[in-house]
Amino acid sequence: MLTKLSQLLAQGRFVSPVPAVVVHPTTDIILQSCIQAHQHHIITPILVGPKHKIEKAATDANLDISGFMLVNAEHSHDAVEIAAKMVREQQADFIIKGSVHTDELMGVLIDKTQNLRTERRMSHVWLMESPTYHKLLTLTDCALNVVPDLLTKKDILQNAIDFAHALDIEQPKVAILAAVEEVKPQMQSTIDAAALCKMADRGQITGALLDGPLAFDNAISQQSADIKHIHSPVTGDVDILLVPDLEAGNMLGKQLIYLGEAKAAGIVMGSKVPIVLTSRSDDELDRLYSIALGAYVAQKRKQA
Repeated sequence: MLTKLSQLLAQGRFVSPVPAVVVHPTTDIILQSCIQAHQHHIITPILVGPKHKIEKAATDANLDISGFMLVNAEHSHDAVEIAAKMVREQQADFIIKGSVHTDELMGVLIDKTQNLRTERRMSHVWLMESPTYHKLLTLTDCALNVVPDLLTKKDILQNAIDFAHALDIEQPKVAILAAVEEVKPQMQSTIDAAALCKMADRGQITGALLDGPLAFDNAISQQSADIKHIHSPVTGDVDILLVPDLEAGNMLGKQLIYLGEAKAAGIVMGSKVPIVLTSRSDDELDRLYSIALGAYVAQKRKQA
C-alpha cells in the first residue's frame, strides 16, 4: 500500500516501463516531465503531435527526445484521435495530456465511437499527501463534472473506490462532504449524501465504507467529530473525500496545495485506461507523480 507519493518513484515499482501516449507535447514542460518519467523507468513515451513543433520545443530547451517514438499529427484534435486509436490497438496503456485543452481532449475521449468509455461517467481523482494528515487522501471530482447529479456522483464515487482498490486499500473510508453534517432539504448536497449512503446499504455502491453528509472539519478531525457528538466509522481516518461539485473540489484541492503544502497527483478514472491531466501550473514533482500514478494504475489493471 502506498503511504507516500514518493513511493511511486521507488526503484522496482514497475515491472517494466509502461507505454504511454503523450498528446500534443509541444512545450518543454511536458517533454521534460516525460524524460524524467522515462529516466525513472516509469514510462516509455510515445509523442503524438505536430512533429516540427515537438522537435523545436525540444531543441530550444536542449532536451534529447531522440530515443522516443514520435508520431506526426497535423493539430491537437488530430493528436487526440491518434492517441485514442493507439490505446484501442493496445500500443499504449494510458494517456498523458500535453499542450491540449482538457475540454478538447476529453471531448474526443468520451465520444462513444472511440470505444474508451465504460458504463460509468469519467471522473477525476486527486491523490494528496498533506504534511498535516496521517495518510494519503483522495479528492473527487475536482476537474471534470461541474455540477454532478445523484447518479453522476454515484459513478464518481465508484470510480474513486476502484482507484483506492488499485492502491491496495481494501475498504476505503469515504466522507461525502457538505457544509453541514445534517440533512437539510434546502441543501441538495446533504440530500445527495444521505441517498448515496443508502445506495451503499442496498449494494448499489460497493467496496467502501461511506458516511455523509459530513463537513470537512468533522470528516478529517476526530476531535471535531467528538465535539459535535458525531459517531462515525470514517471520521478522522478518511481515505476519500467526495466533494459536492467541481468548484468546491477545485478550491479545496488548490488550498491544500498552495496553503497546506500538500503534494498531489491526479488522473481520470472511469475510462478503459487512466488519463493524466497535467497542468502548466503543476510543479515539476507533481507532474512526475501524476504520470507515475497513471502508470501505476495502468500496470495494476494489466496485472489483474
